[in-house]
Amino acid sequence: MRLQQFVATLALAATATLLHAAEPLGLTNAFFAMDTAVVDAQHPTYDSRAQLLKELGYAGAGWRPGGAAEFHSALSTRSLQLFAIYTSGNVEPVGSQLDPQLTNAIAALKGTGAIIWLPLTSKAYKPSQPEGDEAAVKLVRGLADLAEPAGLKVALYPHTWFWMERVQDAVRVAQKVNRKNVGVTFNLCHCLKVGDEAKIPQLLQAARPHLFLVTINGADHEGNWDKLIQPLGRGTFDVHNFLKTLKDTGYTGPIGLQHYGLKGGIQENLKASIDAWKEISGQH
Repeated sequence: MRLQQFVATLALAATATLLHAAEPLGLTNAFFAMDTAVVDAQHPTYDSRAQLLKELGYAGAGWRPGGAAEFHSALSTRSLQLFAIYTSGNVEPVGSQLDPQLTNAIAALKGTGAIIWLPLTSKAYKPSQPEGDEAAVKLVRGLADLAEPAGLKVALYPHTWFWMERVQDAVRVAQKVNRKNVGVTFNLCHCLKVGDEAKIPQLLQAARPHLFLVTINGADHEGNWDKLIQPLGRGTFDVHNFLKTLKDTGYTGPIGLQHYGLKGGIQENLKASIDAWKEISGQH
């Protein structure tokens, strides 16, 4: 065995040992797979994806505006839920825009309780630049008005390199929007990517009054996406401790699994992550 392979094997073994040594947290949160986790050539249809999630023990999935109604139907026939649809918004001094598919998706998902995930980009404003707040608030309030009659919520989605890059930005905008159906998402991988790991306990506390969704995955403490997005149970970052900190805030809402960019088939990756989730959460 080459030295590099040997070291990697030791690292995985150490991670597994720590995972099994930690006491299950007794979490009650619904655990679902994001859209990034449920697509490969072996599962080309909504039915095949929903069936795999059912067999593995996930509570449901996230998706996108296009095909949201079809995926919701495939999930609901298996007593699973469509938790969120990932879309986008563009914030500019003039001409801010939302995904044009959103209007139809909102109508199709009326009464489902799905949450609209909204990352915000901009050409005019740099990441975290508060000068974009006024345009963002106007855009988000417009979306909230569309979503409210359908019983849907909006969760602002911090994304590395976007205008709304940090959870701090999302909380600031949500507070200014000041609508009951507008909240925020805490994305673990993006928080690590922007270098905010040391602030996680304080960030969770600040986000808690507005927190609609949380996303997790296995990760190292830093690096590119192949290091910051791994199946749950892998990597050097202590996800068990993160979830304990999250639980201590009183958050009981859904938790999504991020699998963006993972190599291999989704069945193997989803199986690895749900096994780790059961160990951490105590849900069996």
